[in-house]
Amino acid sequence: MIERRKSRVINVGGVKIGGDNPIVIQSMTNTDTRDYKSTVVQINALEEVGCEIVRVAVPDITAAEAIKDIVKNINIPLVADIHFNYRLALIAMENGVSALRINPGNIGNVERTKKVVKMAKKKNIPIRIGVNSGSLEKKLVEKYGITAEGMVESALNHVKILEELDFENIVISLKSSSVLRTVEAYNLIAKKVDYPLHLGITESGTVKGGSIKSSVGLGVMLFGGIGDTIRVSLTGDPLEEIYTAKEILKSLGLRRFGVEFVSCPTCGRTEVDLISIANKVEELCLKLKKNISVAVMGCVVNGPGEAKEADIGIAAGKGQGVIIKKGKIIAKLPEHELVDALMKEIENM
Repeated sequence: MIERRKSRVINVGGVKIGGDNPIVIQSMTNTDTRDYKSTVVQINALEEVGCEIVRVAVPDITAAEAIKDIVKNINIPLVADIHFNYRLALIAMENGVSALRINPGNIGNVERTKKVVKMAKKKNIPIRIGVNSGSLEKKLVEKYGITAEGMVESALNHVKILEELDFENIVISLKSSSVLRTVEAYNLIAKKVDYPLHLGITESGTVKGGSIKSSVGLGVMLFGGIGDTIRVSLTGDPLEEIYTAKEILKSLGLRRFGVEFVSCPTCGRTEVDLISIANKVEELCLKLKKNISVAVMGCVVNGPGEAKEADIGIAAGKGQGVIIKKGKIIAKLPEHELVDALMKEIENM
């Protein structure tokens, strides 16, 4: 059982982050925010596969104005990602965002920050302070180099600005493309503040490499009890971020999301096209909302035993296989009938 770090609770558009609440899955659109229709399509697709909070880039006034139409057509909380321009934050809040990602030290003088904080207080809108090692302030790079210590000091400097304005509705992220630097930064800040922490390995890479890198980094931190919400940053379809995030949380026993799928790696004992069978079953199970475990095994040595540990599964060998449900064989079928028969049984569970 993982003992999570104690953090205060922040409400993002009805989704609670921190405390004993489930670790929340986030993503970010890669559409042009100004094109609200395509952005809405992508957000709704993300929600369908399990995204719970979504972020959009807000580079200009047109994008900030588009938020009004976006929020009307989605169901999950929307976060506006803003850099430098405080006016965009004001417009975004007026138009219905549930949270801001903005660093108060980067939006100009104190009066500008006060205006953002005043509206955020009035509308109960949290602010995520997001520090990336690649854009660390010059004076901190000169002082520390690009290090975890510099990232933490940067975050705490931004936090101080908000706290001095009596604003504590804060979430913090400290992201680097280096797994070790990211882990070190979160470990350091976890001991200094009780604000919820948004985890991520920034610029982690493509779907294949980035998923592995993110799984290692996020897995280490989550196992250590650190993290209240996560975003897996991948170069690719944002839906892939959700699939990876869900697998990370499921593998650590922190969340359950529908089907828990397991399959054997295949070896020289495999006598069916198990790779095709496993891929097809996994794809069909992705959208199922059932909290069950499904196994696809192709080994006469370990297969039957492993399949019996799942709620339902296949143990196949030499052109045929058996379907095992709750530890009992319920059917013996030729290879080409196994997937359809398995899915029919799953649907009836």
